[in-house]
Amino acid sequence: MKFSVLMSVYCREKADFLSRSLVSIWDDQTIKPNEIVLVKDGPLSEELDKTIADWQDKLGEVLIVVSLVKNVGLGDALNQGIQVCANELIARMDTDDIAHPERFEKQIAVFQTCDVDICGSNINEFESDENIIVSSRKVPEKHSEIVKYFKMRNGINHPASMYKKSAVLKAGGYRHMLWFEDYYLWVRMIMNGAVFYNIQEPLVNMRAGYAQLERRGGLKYALAEFSFMKELKNIGFLTLTEFYRNVIQRFTARLMQKHFLRAIYKVLRAKW
Repeated sequence: MKFSVLMSVYCREKADFLSRSLVSIWDDQTIKPNEIVLVKDGPLSEELDKTIADWQDKLGEVLIVVSLVKNVGLGDALNQGIQVCANELIARMDTDDIAHPERFEKQIAVFQTCDVDICGSNINEFESDENIIVSSRKVPEKHSEIVKYFKMRNGINHPASMYKKSAVLKAGGYRHMLWFEDYYLWVRMIMNGAVFYNIQEPLVNMRAGYAQLERRGGLKYALAEFSFMKELKNIGFLTLTEFYRNVIQRFTARLMQKHFLRAIYKVLRAKW
């Protein structure tokens, strides 16, 4: 089955992280993508531009670069990239993460044998050394479990997802929802009848860990999350009771001090 890899890079990212990510999805893979669509979300640093040029020399027509005049944010950048992708199957990949060598082979196998619209997986998380895993994010396997999980938390690890282009476009693609563009898309896909599945092993090492969770705290993030939960209630995905439960739990957690967030992080990553 032919498939595309969709990535987006912006000026604050590091060139060596991008190169390592590309190595993992090309050099190291047991099944290589038919194309890699890389969206340049606004002007980049000289180092990033040079890295991209080097990879264009290496991959030729396989690497398709879409250059945006200004930074538009991840959701809008991915929407433009999706339009360029030539294949029905699209694998998402962040430009600072590392794919396991059999990631694409295992996800393609799911689409070949199961009637699903999106296939995700568990992920490992590391902070600075990719060989030192600090935690894992496990998600439910089957569709009914995933939908139930979405009532409380995001049930698909975005950087490890592979989905059908038609199913994403049918749901309206990514829409602006600060920090929650992927979560919002998945919910609309569920409500539109899309079928979800998660492989029960980590297929991506994500550059995250405790530092990421600590950034997802404070009043600004809490208010954005409140607005998102309110939207899920408005579109009928959450009941009023589920909305109030989520707001109380999440708003409190976002305003906690960092050492409390670390404790919560350990619990959430230990089980789903």
